[in-house]
Amino acid sequence: MTSASTTATVPSRAARRCHNAINPLHSAIYFAPEYGTELAAAGIGHPSAAYFAGRAAPLGAVGPGTVTATFYNFNHDLVARHVPAVWSEATPQDVLRIRLRVADAVLRRLLGEEAVASAGMAEAAGLALRAAGACSREARPLCAANADLPVPDEPHLALWHAATLLREHRGDGHLMALAAAGLDGLEALVTHTATGKGFTPAFVQASRGWTAGQWAEARDRLRARGLLDADGELTEDGARLRRDVEEATDRLDHAPYEHLGRAGVERLTELAGAFTATALGNGAFPVEHFGKG
Repeated sequence: MTSASTTATVPSRAARRCHNAINPLHSAIYFAPEYGTELAAAGIGHPSAAYFAGRAAPLGAVGPGTVTATFYNFNHDLVARHVPAVWSEATPQDVLRIRLRVADAVLRRLLGEEAVASAGMAEAAGLALRAAGACSREARPLCAANADLPVPDEPHLALWHAATLLREHRGDGHLMALAAAGLDGLEALVTHTATGKGFTPAFVQASRGWTAGQWAEARDRLRARGLLDADGELTEDGARLRRDVEEATDRLDHAPYEHLGRAGVERLTELAGAFTATALGNGAFPVEHFGKG
């Protein structure tokens, strides 16, 4: 992992488009039936426990504090209900093996054997790994932990590994931006769902372990700051703050794409975007959990 040049040649919007094209190839495993089945067979049957184990496994057998800190928007009480108990069912090394096995099965199912074995897959993997080589470890615990894992030999798994690094690099930077904006984990969720993009408020509240009362209290705090209106919609100041957070995230996440270069970013966006479109068309994500955006 290296540092990028200080002179930017890749527009931030192009870098964000590239991230958006490749990220679903990483995150699809957490919504796949294979994921729950494999973790349940290892003794980790609760969906929240399975998610915590899968994303936290590169960090080792960490406790609930580390998971709450690095995941940011989950209720600590929910995390502590499952961590560190998950490690008594399966070690982090066990979970890492399961995670990669699931990624293999899911990508083959969603993309098809022809795509998995294609020259485009090998090219996309090479480009994504080159970009991930410029991810920084400093202040990025999830990215750094995944960077210590070996790169799989098969191109589709190498692409998944690189997508994971790029996703966690941006995610770690996003948490820096949220903290700098004065948004705690729950407030970050409330303001994000108020944009109408991503997950629905009902799914987020339930899956992240927040009660209706805690959600309402966070809304009250955000109204007091002038970020939400009486209906729970973003005010002009709230919308501006969310834009500022995304722009700060773009700046913190720019190095991998700058390292790859304009032509490489365009090509990776094209290749990964096509794979993601196929995956989405084959039902990679449950549409009922997503808003309009």
